[in-house]
Amino acid sequence: MSWSKLKQQLEGFLSPALVGKVEYRATSYRYLPDKAGNCYISVNKKNVLQMNDVTGPIRWYQSEQEIKSDPTIDIPVTAADIEAVRVTMGENVPEDRLQVIARNRKVTEYAKEMIVLQAALSKSNFTTASTRFLATSIEESLESSDMMLNILALIDRRVGKKRILNMSQTIKLKHPAVQYFYELRRSYS
Repeated sequence: MSWSKLKQQLEGFLSPALVGKVEYRATSYRYLPDKAGNCYISVNKKNVLQMNDVTGPIRWYQSEQEIKSDPTIDIPVTAADIEAVRVTMGENVPEDRLQVIARNRKVTEYAKEMIVLQAALSKSNFTTASTRFLATSIEESLESSDMMLNILALIDRRVGKKRILNMSQTIKLKHPAVQYFYELRRSYS
């Protein structure tokens, strides 16, 4: 599907409150094969989410440590998580230490997911996710672990104000870009 047709379809699903505020933009270079294209989601004419086909160096360890040390990230630890640690560590580990180990494991998983999502921001991935978004239900897009599907679903007109308000707890576990678009949609609903 061509970019102009994809853009037209995506903008057709935009929430009426966000029409004119949120735009999809793309650049590509036809005659320069070594020059990759860029894709942007802009809010009020400012590029908020930029996707490049050129993958820059990712500071894996530093990014993971930043996510782990961020006190605003609240990761709930369930009894099943603690039991999984108990099975792998044995019965000799104190209960409070099991909770710490289980939380650290969940934070590490979350950090790895965040890093993978950050690395997957490219124009080609955006067009793939957009095409998939147009073919799936809004519920699947909201429940998905794919950041782009979440963002596209949050700014969709088929998601009402009541559903947006009821999602406040689940959004806390999502990528910061998803949280940004959630707050944007909530403020304009």
